[in-house]
Amino acid sequence: MRDTRWLRVLTATLTIAACPAPLSPQATPYPKQDVQQLYQKLLRSIEQIAIFDNHSHPGFANDPDVDAMASPPGSSALRIRADNPELVAASRALFGYPYSDFSAQHAPWLVSRKLQLKQQQGIQYFDSILDKLGIEMVVANRVSMPAYLDPSRFLWAFFVDSFLFPFDNTRIKQRNVDEQVYIPLQEKLLRRELQKAGLEQLPDSFDGYLHFITRVLELNRANRGVAIKFEAAYFRSLKFSDPSQPEAESVYNRYHAGGEPSAADYTVFQDFVFRYLLREACRLNLAVQIHTSVGIGDFFSLENGNILNLESILRDPRYEPVRFVLLHGGLPYEHQAIWLAARNNVFLDSSLDELYLYPSEFKDELKYWLSIYPEKIVFGSDAFPFNDALGAEESYWLGVRSARQALAGALAELVSESAFSEEQAIKIAHGYLHDTAARLYQPSAGAPSALSR
Repeated sequence: MRDTRWLRVLTATLTIAACPAPLSPQATPYPKQDVQQLYQKLLRSIEQIAIFDNHSHPGFANDPDVDAMASPPGSSALRIRADNPELVAASRALFGYPYSDFSAQHAPWLVSRKLQLKQQQGIQYFDSILDKLGIEMVVANRVSMPAYLDPSRFLWAFFVDSFLFPFDNTRIKQRNVDEQVYIPLQEKLLRRELQKAGLEQLPDSFDGYLHFITRVLELNRANRGVAIKFEAAYFRSLKFSDPSQPEAESVYNRYHAGGEPSAADYTVFQDFVFRYLLREACRLNLAVQIHTSVGIGDFFSLENGNILNLESILRDPRYEPVRFVLLHGGLPYEHQAIWLAARNNVFLDSSLDELYLYPSEFKDELKYWLSIYPEKIVFGSDAFPFNDALGAEESYWLGVRSARQALAGALAELVSESAFSEEQAIKIAHGYLHDTAARLYQPSAGAPSALSR
């Protein structure tokens, strides 16, 4: 029989052509003259959208559990240095800071004012910051959740990298000054996790070690845990092989009681445990957050941390039920990263980018992402307490303000270029700032949300 598929296609095409349809505008390569007007109009609407913050480190500078890491010697990006005048504007907006710099003579005023408010407001202190900025809910990346964070506003993403480092880590710590800071903190956290699980030392068997991991995940899930968090890119490549359990068990049996594993042996063990953590996170309905951008310190490897190293994991059918959130959008590989979000279970988080990049640059990043997979992008502030004066409060302000402005700019250009309508732009804005993350961490939620003012 002759192949007549081309005839059916041609017939269908002619039938469609014969039926008049409303003309749709053709997208154009440049915004029109209305882009500034559209920007102001969209910004007013975007400023009313309540935010679901997918990623931040809320807490005080003297709280060691704010992060599982600490800052080693190294360079800070221009925009998060203390002399950025935007941070002065943040302190002024949030606390009425009366000065124009953070000099040694002026900064104590801010420290004193914050201390006063903390004492007056207690658990409501950070709630008041969220309210001023229009933040409804926060996923807090922390070692543990403190009593001073309101459980009705702060969910928990907890760190799991310590499970990858149970053996003698002398060789790793000798690599550079960054690892001399990072690895002892992982070792300290693993000791805390053992204590939490009622253990005094590593289990004698590999099965016992896996049960220990599961026990900690279950305990953390019961304590507001909604996601596990990997910072593995600081220590090793994000490319994970697929070793068998007997291979990983052999490594554990040789080194759990002492001795320093070779780099190859340690990698086999870590690759298996990484995949075990993915499976357990899925079973426990925990999302999986992974650091996928440039990192702090002078020895962070862009090659090892390249987000594309995760492709074999993200496209593995076995992990289809796992909800992956790729933190920081893969910066500086953000253009490649968005294509990983083609998978139904992969989401891209923009945190850090809006702190490192000024709105003019962040706007272009968002425009690119939102013009491809707008329903797969989530907002994160990456707020972090830099010191007693400049805290998570100011970085919340900077991240939220930058994201709203950049989002309005990106959507204004797309609407002006006839990519889609203003109504569609507002829907996309709700998704990015609130709805997508709400569905990720609170599956029953996700309806459009607006601030009550």
